[in-house]
Amino acid sequence: MKQLLCSDYVRFSSPFPPARSFLVAALAGLAVGSAHAQPAAPAAFDTHVAPAATKLPLFEIKQPDKQLSPFTGMTRRHWQDAARYLLTGAFSYVRTLDDPMQFPKQPGKSYPRNAGQVPTEKLEGLCRTLFMAAPLLKEDSGLTLNGVKVGDYYRHQLAQLVNPASPSFIPHRAKDGGPSQILVEFGGLSVALFAAPEILWDPLPAATKEALAATMLSYGDGPTVPQNWRYFNIFILSFYQSRGYAVNSTLMEEYLQKQLTHYKGEGWYDDAPTFDYYSMWAFQMYGRLWSEYYGRQHYPAVAAQLAANFAPLKNNYPHQFGRDGSMVMWGRSISYRFAAAVPFPLMGLQPEPGTNFGWMRRIASGSLLQFLQNPDFLQDNIPTLGFYGPFEPAVQAYSCRGSVFWLSKAFLGLLVPASSPFWTATENEGSWASEMKPGTVFNKFEPGPNFLVTDYPNSGAAEIRDAPRQPASDANRGNENYNRLSYNSAFPWQADGPNGEVAMSYVARAPGGQWEALRLYTFRRFENGVYYRDAELEKNKAVKLQLAEMPLSDGILRVDRCQATEATPLRLGHYALPNLTGKIKRSTRRLHGREVQIIDNGTWQLALVALSGWDHLEAVDATGLNPVRPASTVLNAVATAPAHAPQLFATLMLWKQSGRKWTDAELGPVQQVAADAAGGAKVEFADGSTRTITFNSTSNSTK
Repeated sequence: MKQLLCSDYVRFSSPFPPARSFLVAALAGLAVGSAHAQPAAPAAFDTHVAPAATKLPLFEIKQPDKQLSPFTGMTRRHWQDAARYLLTGAFSYVRTLDDPMQFPKQPGKSYPRNAGQVPTEKLEGLCRTLFMAAPLLKEDSGLTLNGVKVGDYYRHQLAQLVNPASPSFIPHRAKDGGPSQILVEFGGLSVALFAAPEILWDPLPAATKEALAATMLSYGDGPTVPQNWRYFNIFILSFYQSRGYAVNSTLMEEYLQKQLTHYKGEGWYDDAPTFDYYSMWAFQMYGRLWSEYYGRQHYPAVAAQLAANFAPLKNNYPHQFGRDGSMVMWGRSISYRFAAAVPFPLMGLQPEPGTNFGWMRRIASGSLLQFLQNPDFLQDNIPTLGFYGPFEPAVQAYSCRGSVFWLSKAFLGLLVPASSPFWTATENEGSWASEMKPGTVFNKFEPGPNFLVTDYPNSGAAEIRDAPRQPASDANRGNENYNRLSYNSAFPWQADGPNGEVAMSYVARAPGGQWEALRLYTFRRFENGVYYRDAELEKNKAVKLQLAEMPLSDGILRVDRCQATEATPLRLGHYALPNLTGKIKRSTRRLHGREVQIIDNGTWQLALVALSGWDHLEAVDATGLNPVRPASTVLNAVATAPAHAPQLFATLMLWKQSGRKWTDAELGPVQQVAADAAGGAKVEFADGSTRTITFNSTSNSTK
């Protein structure tokens, strides 16, 4: 039971089973999204929601302000336009006050997979679209979309939640009911109620308020999942206490203290057990808004600690986005996309001296445009489950089509006053323009989470490395969402293929013939520009790897040591390129006796150089594995690790923009890599410098 309560999202075909039924349902696959069960196979169930009659055009920045925002043209007004644009898509499915926020189901593993899950699906659409509706309604209470007054619609729908005769009725949590998706949505609803009570709460009839409070508190005053979910309980309890209702203050205070224990430093919280964008922005956003609306007045010590934990973001978090604001595809629930940018505008709630607000807004606006201006982002007027277009390998079984509107939390930034420096500062490129020089590489190691964040001035890309340990039994984390060697804003991760196709990871072939990727990493240290990890295969215990990687100005030098108890085929992948033009160009070179393979998709070129240990290189085509286009190509290095004889594998993974020929100097920054007697390696660079790779060092240096 303890493990089940650590699941990401627990949904029930019947929303409120007793505790024992909760366990039985989860084990039977009826609880969607358990972190300890494989997702259910796609079923033929269809909600039969017809696509909207009209199609939204691509988002357009009307009258861009190039003085205040010289890079994106986006001001606060354009953020409001973006929120209204997405809300218009949602309301293209609403014609009357009784119509639910329900959208066409995306084929695949997403829910609903049976009729019993449909009420939860509708509740998600209702509560999650409020994150963009509430800020808009605060400034335009008469907002009307598709002929429906938006404020009237949400107030009517809130009343239906407590109307037993309504299809939208939500009963109280059963006495012994466990945490459910209803708790999640009511937690999100409480955020909106705090943000716009004059629109969503104050006009409700007294009887509706009483009924809604009783229903929502039955969930808030109850069990939760021990990670960011506690904030759902905290927001429910806090909102109703602020309205004079008696709540379980003891439970709220317990959950507040437990949330603080997830903080690991450098602005990062773990989400029991992983780090990712979601854990970052969820914990930080909830803490910031709770403090603003309730905490500073009623729990000042907790609010002060949350503020202290928020403070490092201004120096660390910006580096995890590309120069143009592009976010890295990394972690579960990636369909929430630019919600990852919400900490930037929330810095404007309590402006801290020394914050480069022009850079913060440039990143946040760029992240919005990364998706809003991508033609694959919307399908049937609704964001897809994927990264750009639909991408089944990245979809979690706990998501429905309306789940994507969790991304609307970015627009909670519109609650920041127009006079805030986040909105009034002139856009700039921050450290990209002031500190990072062409031909260099910028590493930022973050102790606590033990991340290495790398910015590449030549390409404008950002990269993230960490050391997760996520077994395959964790359907949401034991996969490409977390197990890549690194994640780069220019090259979204590609899924592994059945024949050993791999991007930015190692795979080894087990005796049965199946390929297995690394999942279990152990961080060792960051020292002299080299990031060290150990890694092992979960199933194939014959193979262990000691990993060392050094970011260069235009790529990565990998020097890895493999130890195998039996001869094992290995493959190592570079990043992958989507086929954007109909053909990916390939070329092969020999440089100082080494094999070099190059691919070019018209936007980027990738080069793979075998320095030591590899038998040969391959350019491998794939279908359905890349989030940008169905067809893609990846460069793989291939070898067989010998039995009982440590093998050194050294590789250069390089990149540059298309249109420029590779020079020998660009392909050959490393002159030689040689194993040493201590089990490490000596690297000689073409510029005469050297670097020693020391796998067995006991140093904990983070220089």
